[in-house]
Amino acid sequence: MTSLSVEMLAADPVAPITSAGHAQLGIAVLAGIAVIVLLITKFKVHAFLALTIGSLALGAFAGAPLDKVIASFSAGLGSTVAGVGVLIALGAILGKLLADSGGADQIVDTILARASGRGMPWAMVLIASVIGLPLFFEVGIVLLIPVVLMVAKRGNYSLMRIGIPALAGLSVMHGLIPPHPGPLVAIDAVQANLGLTLALGVLVAIPTVIIAGPLFSKFAARWVDVPAPEKMIPQRPSEDLEKRPGFGATVFTVLLPVVLMLAKALVDIIVDDPTNMVQRVFDVIGSPLIALLAAVIVGMFTLGRAAGFTKGRLSTTVEKSLAPIAGVLLIVGAGGGFKGTLIDSGVGQMVLEISKDWSIPALLLAWLIAVVIRLATGSATVATVSAAGLVAPLAADMSSTHLALLVLAIGAGSLFFSHVNDAGFWLVKEYFGMSVGQTIKTWSVMETLISVVAGGIVLLLSLVI
Repeated sequence: MTSLSVEMLAADPVAPITSAGHAQLGIAVLAGIAVIVLLITKFKVHAFLALTIGSLALGAFAGAPLDKVIASFSAGLGSTVAGVGVLIALGAILGKLLADSGGADQIVDTILARASGRGMPWAMVLIASVIGLPLFFEVGIVLLIPVVLMVAKRGNYSLMRIGIPALAGLSVMHGLIPPHPGPLVAIDAVQANLGLTLALGVLVAIPTVIIAGPLFSKFAARWVDVPAPEKMIPQRPSEDLEKRPGFGATVFTVLLPVVLMLAKALVDIIVDDPTNMVQRVFDVIGSPLIALLAAVIVGMFTLGRAAGFTKGRLSTTVEKSLAPIAGVLLIVGAGGGFKGTLIDSGVGQMVLEISKDWSIPALLLAWLIAVVIRLATGSATVATVSAAGLVAPLAADMSSTHLALLVLAIGAGSLFFSHVNDAGFWLVKEYFGMSVGQTIKTWSVMETLISVVAGGIVLLLSLVI
């Protein structure tokens, strides 16, 4: 079976690769997800392998011929990597340029120099949100933790009062705002408009990050009072540089792809004529590929060259940025394969038919599915790609606005209650020198707050737009 025929099957839900009934398909879904959960949590298998094996298990339990399951998985993996792989790579390059050039440190130092006292938590959430746009969550943590620890120590601030806002800013960007992998995969799965999703994502992110960051940090600081651990304060990247980029140029570079994508969405709404030259121009420069590529090229000058990087150093920086994302790309691709297997097996259509008899909104259903998979696997990305595959058929009759909200509902659900099966949980615990209980009281509660608040805002928006 060719990939073309698999794509035709995916587009035609009346011709699934198996004729299994709803009961068998339901059991197959549960079995497939159970295999993934057990492999990741019990046997510590990498998520890429777990998703691959889980996809095959799902097809087998559904009674589909194995060769067709393999074709569905391969087609889903290929289409997902084709859709978001280059964007993830460009985002990684931009993030590495920002970190290695000292641009991130310049943003941090400039904002902190203008903040003090009660304004410090708000400064930290602003820093994390700006830096978190192009950076992967784990990279953002590694970059910001030294700053959090130094500010807490030198300013005699509560570690939680400073740390929680920074973590909230990074987490909200990671879950809701493209070009992060999770939102990109969900956008690709349900065919949402990226610019519109980005605009609504920012609208949802602002109140969410305020509530889960500066406001919640007051309570977190009362519940957990730990000193900044001395041993966890590493060297900052810019300490080895003779010069670093200016604040204005750095912020311009970071926000450039966001501005271009938002401009495209705005022009599409105002002009709404595909033959209009202005709209055609913005359709090109505001496409995610061109917007991120432009930011990378601009960043080589405003960040790399401004920091004194030679051509060789720039080349090395780009090369080093790509190696760490290999695992991310494979997980995202395998998640797309799992989504393809779900759809081609008829599971997506089953969810569509069953949900018609429920009085539960599609957005809430998407949020709940993402929550369950997040709790089980510990991975926000796995939760996003799996939930997107399950609810993709629900998107068939949705408006472009509600498609964007569907992506945000999935992203919000994928952040729910990070606990011991999440690598981010242990990263935060070790950097902040907390016990498991203290990490749950602060980090886990903060993640749950982000998920619930963002999910609630998405549902409210769906009633008015």
